[in-house]
Amino acid sequence: MSQPEILTEDDAAIHDERFVQVKYDASIPNNVNLESDRQLQRALEEWHPAYLDWWKDMGPDGFQNADVYLRTAVGVDPAGWAKFGHVKMPDYRWGILLAPKVEGRTIPCGRHKGQPAWQEVPGEYRALLRRLIVVQGDTEPASVEQQRFLGRTAPSLYDMRNLFQVNVEEGRHLWAMVYLLVKHFGRDGREEAQALLERRSGEKDNPRILGAFNERTPDWLSFFMFTYFTDRDGKMQLAALAESGFDPLSRSCRFMLTEEAHHLFVGETGVGRTIEATCAAMNKAGITDPYDVERIRALGVVDLPLLQRKANFHMSVTRDLFGSEISSNGAEAFSSGLKGRFNEAKLTDDHELQNETYKVTRVIDGKLVDEDTPALRAINCRLLDDYMTDCQGGIDRWNNIIRKAGIAFEFKQPYKGFNRKIGEFAGTRISPDGEILSEAEWQASSGLWLPNDADMAFITSLMKPCHEPGQYASWIAPPRVGINNQPAEFEYVKIY
Repeated sequence: MSQPEILTEDDAAIHDERFVQVKYDASIPNNVNLESDRQLQRALEEWHPAYLDWWKDMGPDGFQNADVYLRTAVGVDPAGWAKFGHVKMPDYRWGILLAPKVEGRTIPCGRHKGQPAWQEVPGEYRALLRRLIVVQGDTEPASVEQQRFLGRTAPSLYDMRNLFQVNVEEGRHLWAMVYLLVKHFGRDGREEAQALLERRSGEKDNPRILGAFNERTPDWLSFFMFTYFTDRDGKMQLAALAESGFDPLSRSCRFMLTEEAHHLFVGETGVGRTIEATCAAMNKAGITDPYDVERIRALGVVDLPLLQRKANFHMSVTRDLFGSEISSNGAEAFSSGLKGRFNEAKLTDDHELQNETYKVTRVIDGKLVDEDTPALRAINCRLLDDYMTDCQGGIDRWNNIIRKAGIAFEFKQPYKGFNRKIGEFAGTRISPDGEILSEAEWQASSGLWLPNDADMAFITSLMKPCHEPGQYASWIAPPRVGINNQPAEFEYVKIY
């Protein structure tokens, strides 16, 4: 099911289905009739205290007692599906929310295409399905852990609130995956649910499963890049899982996409407002050369070439999340019907891919070569290509900001093999323009393409908290519209 990206606070991505009310006053808010399954309810109620312990230990540091103006889902209909109000984050109403069931839904792809969607776990795919759910679930608490210290250096209360909204929604997405594990996988599922609270981002002995979720998020520019580029991988993965023949997973991911759209909004507008502040400061100071870095940084804003280098880093790290371009695991997830492709319903092939090919770029004898590869084995490659296409919209909007300011600079996506550690390009040094380099050439030029220690030190120097209502740090412009149409001076976070 295709999920459009709508850049508003109240993003709505579920269409053409009946309204389903969330039982908001239940001990665990839900729309899955949890009260009728006492065994499941008890298991989740037992998990809940451990979750709260994790949240208090690894959630936003120093702000557990703050009243935050948060959005809480009270329905899954796109019209009026959420309520707003100040709440302390440990008191947030996390719960189990699935998109409405589509009667008569069939498996959209793979060898079981056209058969009724599974309501219970298909035995032959139990291990693979559990792994898919665990990996997706592991990313949700990981990002909260990565971002836990950012509140202390928030450039405004508006941005602090957006950070905390992202955090509580990542927590709810963890609940969504835990529900699936506990309900459908018995003791194994309960053990996996507990392990999701035990791994830690960046911890040497028990790290998160995927590499990008063990990277540090030390500053707000990293956060905005993460929510634009890395959360967009989340969008692509959720969209592919929303095509799953296992209907409970599909329904979970379809609603998660509704919330995920807000995370992309935070990233795109955060970077855009950073660009806007830079361009305005340059114009005010009469600086026309975007590479006049020393003078630009003296204005307390981030120079555009550094923003490009930061984007290069986050794009390359995120691309590794898609795994190897040619993958037997990806093929099996598709063939089994457990995971589809992005916009599966809009694709015009047979949705089984027995005789289809897809072009994959490989490094052969020191050269980049395009090869026709069985499309089944190139599922990951296609999703990565779709991801890069999806990224371009926001980049174009950032370039429009620069163009309107009259500054000669343009953001570009680096070649997809740039700075890769996983897949066909791993171990090969490739420039942003797609040129294969020697190690010496890479070492001589990589500082032009990726942020260095001096860059990161400068960014850190800008990370001064600005916690007065209606005030913003020098390096970022105010938003054009307040959250839920609140006025400019609104106190989004009440800090005690």
